[in-house]
Amino acid sequence: MRILIIGAAGMVGRKLTARLVADGHLGGKAISALSLVDVIEPEAPQGFSGELERRAVDIAEPEVAATLVASRPDVIFHLAAIVSGEAEADFDKGYRINLDGTRYLFDAIRAASENGAYFPRVVFTSSIAVFGAPFPEVIPDEFFTTPLTSYGTQKAIGELLLSDYSRRGFFDGIGIRLPTICIRPGKPNKAASGFFSNILREPLVGQEAVLPVSEDVRHWHASPRAAVGFLVHAATMDLGALGWRRSVTMPGLAATVGEQIEALRRVAGEKAVKLIRREPDPVIVKIVAGWPTAFDARRAAALGFKAESSFDEIIRVHIEDELGGQL
Repeated sequence: MRILIIGAAGMVGRKLTARLVADGHLGGKAISALSLVDVIEPEAPQGFSGELERRAVDIAEPEVAATLVASRPDVIFHLAAIVSGEAEADFDKGYRINLDGTRYLFDAIRAASENGAYFPRVVFTSSIAVFGAPFPEVIPDEFFTTPLTSYGTQKAIGELLLSDYSRRGFFDGIGIRLPTICIRPGKPNKAASGFFSNILREPLVGQEAVLPVSEDVRHWHASPRAAVGFLVHAATMDLGALGWRRSVTMPGLAATVGEQIEALRRVAGEKAVKLIRREPDPVIVKIVAGWPTAFDARRAAALGFKAESSFDEIIRVHIEDELGGQL
């Protein structure tokens, strides 16, 4: 089996690569080739003995997409995107990467499949940002998409393209609407949602973190480990159950910032909590006010997707995966 990961240098991309290499197979088929691409060259995974390609490319350059599918990968994970805060700050860049790059990829697959000899599985990472206020208290999978950010709009368009190209038989696609991934390892990025991770990650290692919103802000979360599990399951499941509704909201955990902080207190103690500094940011407050807070993910659960059930569990996953199991 040949696998292409676009966005392989990102946090989720690196973890997905590590999981695939550790497993050695996907859907019962041995992984013979990995193609890892991103705007910077992804690191080589340890322990992979198959054919390996690592490339630094710009997926928004029209000629690039055809080279990515030239080797006819069986599964394509499309993870590459400009994150929410950056897409809002730079309108042109967000549409160039998140929309144009996606369209070029899908068209390259279509061109390769015109003779009927190529029909890959495409896993597209969408986002709960495709939904916009006003919301019901709990959002069903069928709720209409009226995003209130450029990022959400770009992802919603990507979902429509994915469904149409799948319907037309160019590829077998599934879009997974990821919750906000928490706790993200590494350093803060430009995502508007970054503070959800920052207020836990930094205090866990004795560093100060800034909280730019009030503690009553509620949001939908899943761990990086769960996100990788979503991707692997999406790549191997029978998509017949989806029909032509090819995008599905992933399961997660609805929690307020205050509940996050209480979980941090239970797991790491008062000393960690005291490292959180309140510093309201009007820009972040405005963006977050338009985000959904909780979802009815029964459709995803029925399809076999799984996530954490408590924030204590999410924090412990981070400690196990990033801190060697020790505080």
